[in-house]
Amino acid sequence: MARRTQPVSQRSASPLDHPARPAGVPDDAILRVLRVPPECEGMRLDRFLPSQLRSTSRTRARAIIENSAFSFEGRRLRPSDRVRGEDRIALWRPAFDEIEAPAELTILYEDEHLLAIDKPPLMTVHPTARHHHHTVIKRLEALRPGEFFSLVHRLDRETSGVLLVARTPEADSAFKRALEERSLAAARAATSGGAAPPADKTYLAITRGVPPEGLVDLPLEADPSPLRVKMRVAPAGRGLPSRTGVRVLERRGEYALVRCDLFTGRQHQIRVHLAHMNTPIVGDKLYGPDERLLARAADNALTDEDLSLLELPRHALHAHEYRLRHCFTGAPLHISAPLASDLAHFWDRRTAS
Repeated sequence: MARRTQPVSQRSASPLDHPARPAGVPDDAILRVLRVPPECEGMRLDRFLPSQLRSTSRTRARAIIENSAFSFEGRRLRPSDRVRGEDRIALWRPAFDEIEAPAELTILYEDEHLLAIDKPPLMTVHPTARHHHHTVIKRLEALRPGEFFSLVHRLDRETSGVLLVARTPEADSAFKRALEERSLAAARAATSGGAAPPADKTYLAITRGVPPEGLVDLPLEADPSPLRVKMRVAPAGRGLPSRTGVRVLERRGEYALVRCDLFTGRQHQIRVHLAHMNTPIVGDKLYGPDERLLARAADNALTDEDLSLLELPRHALHAHEYRLRHCFTGAPLHISAPLASDLAHFWDRRTAS
């Protein structure tokens, strides 16, 4: 006989309410509250959760529910429970046992307004539910207590290289505004077919296959993938203007070391453009051989076969150079970070053609 499922909650909690802490939940547990949109009414909880948590497979969602999911009243939930519109679901997740952060961050440039660091790979730039302590901002705050730090821009967790951090609220506003104005100018040029401002960001990538050189001018849009973070090349007349300059620096066998100049700054732009040319970045779990690798990685469930297919534990993308004019002094800044050691080691082991 099939077990009857029950709704998550008997009432819709007010967003001002605070969920009851269930017995046994540690004091340092990390709380996240999910609101159920009306259109999700009646969904099983193990289907609803992956729709709300990025890069989360259904297998991982079931594990999260069984260990961490409660109603606002503190009742433990089951994967088969049905959600109701406007319900609140409380996820009481244990504090993450994160890898010890490096004692130091390499400083590439510093003045009273701006800090540029060489971000290590596999380090999140800002605290998240999954990565709380092992982040650039947290490390800077620990190394320099009482100082102000704010990200001028972001890098993906797996991407290494140049990262700009403002040291005052005024610098934060000024540099972000300058980058936004430059981005808008580049987008307008891409839309009109005109000449774009010179690229201010240069990345290095190692690709499987050798991409054609030149300007990749292909708009991007959100991919309907259930992973929710994926982008794709949009049909003509749709999407956000996106331009990447591609130049092959060296070829070794079936691999290429590629310089990518960003004329626009769309999410995952370089990764999507290179994958679209059938030359994906080595180690890319989302745009490489199989997008399901991303969810398996989030579950810590990558197999030996998966790792062999990826070749690297992270995607081979490095923010190499940043060129900008200082917002306060007017001086031109050219900040660069050498290719990260893990990527340099991988490249050194390739056989020259």
